[in-house]
Amino acid sequence: MVAKAQGALGDRWRVARRGLLALAAALAMQTGFAQDSAPDPRWESLGPGQQQILAPLASEWDRLDPASRSRWLGVAKRYPKMTPIGQKRVQTRMKKWAALTPQQREEARAKYKAMKRKRGSTELKREWHRCQALPAKEREALAAGERKRKTKGKRQGSEPAAETFSQ
Repeated sequence: MVAKAQGALGDRWRVARRGLLALAAALAMQTGFAQDSAPDPRWESLGPGQQQILAPLASEWDRLDPASRSRWLGVAKRYPKMTPIGQKRVQTRMKKWAALTPQQREEARAKYKAMKRKRGSTELKREWHRCQALPAKEREALAAGERKRKTKGKRQGSEPAAETFSQ
């Protein structure tokens, strides 16, 4: 009886393993097809609306990697649904991003990733609560210092990387 139960269990395992292998193969094929058919348009093939929205990136569009192009096309697709303030913010940030050197972009990406990791952390929440517990005058002094730092960075032509896109 034990041998019969072990045999049945072995059969189930083989069937399950075959099913998992078939599923993995299907997913791998589907992923491969999706990558092959992903749009990677050159600047000239973009529609007039897309070109207008993505104009700050025109000079370097054809040098962008496919993943970056895809992200920017996503921005262009969402753009018409944005508020005028949101559209202006996107245009401003896109211009700033286009003006960054490759090294500045890498620094911006690294800062963005660090902020993203920290965003949900208890450390960030602790910092927020500590700041909120400060007297109003101290909070205003901190805010004024941050505004001064940002203004100084703008005058020097080096916008803080955290305010740029991480494309």
